[in-house]
Amino acid sequence: MLRALQTASTGMEAQQMNLNTIANNLANVNTTGFKKNKIEFQDMLYEKKRAVGAEEGAGNLVPAGVEVGNGSRVSSTAKIYTQGQVTQTGEKMDVAIQGDGFFEVQRPDGTTAYTRDGGLKIASDGRVVTNDGLPLLSGFQPIPVDAQNVSISTNGQVTVQTPGGSQNFQVQLVRFNNPAGLRSVGGNLLEETPSSGTPTLGNPAEAGFGSLLQNYLETSNVNVAEEMVNMILAQRAYEVNSKAIQTSDQMMELTNNIKR
Repeated sequence: MLRALQTASTGMEAQQMNLNTIANNLANVNTTGFKKNKIEFQDMLYEKKRAVGAEEGAGNLVPAGVEVGNGSRVSSTAKIYTQGQVTQTGEKMDVAIQGDGFFEVQRPDGTTAYTRDGGLKIASDGRVVTNDGLPLLSGFQPIPVDAQNVSISTNGQVTVQTPGGSQNFQVQLVRFNNPAGLRSVGGNLLEETPSSGTPTLGNPAEAGFGSLLQNYLETSNVNVAEEMVNMILAQRAYEVNSKAIQTSDQMMELTNNIKR
């Protein structure tokens, strides 16, 4: 009965983390470029009271053993990189990535991070930056103060029109062999880890890289209806585990009252 208390408590703890993950998905339903997290569970170690295949004499083997589980735990909270809905904004520096790829940005400490948030801005010095003022890398060049128009094609060709003529440059995207291995650091940023692999640079709309859509933003890929269903399932699982604790407590109470 004590084992049942501990086992059920692991289930409650796992479902609490499940609810935390769902709540974070819902909280970011309107976050540009956000990718939802999917929680994954695994069972814990088993106590083997009778081994499978143990010999019982005369060459007879036990066809099934006796194993007692010790509950469940969260094994991972992996990001799901399905495409979010692309919506038109009309802003010339809003750029959505349709397909595989990330924008490369430089953080204040000089390290590199990656984002799907294409809500870009032009800083006072002409640099193209994120909403937090982080400069974009991968070929993004400063926009002159007298620029009359900025055109970004699907393949990353940028044309800047000025009174003195036009300038052109090519921007690139970054992708990873295992994007689920990227580490979330907040601020719509991700950073490389040994699990994600090293970044690969490439031109948009080429060799499997996604294309760029100017005047559009990619919204979150969170499905509110799906998350609400997952929330109900998590609540029911939590209730069942709490019921197991309650039942174990009642059985212990009956045992303690046997001599009375």
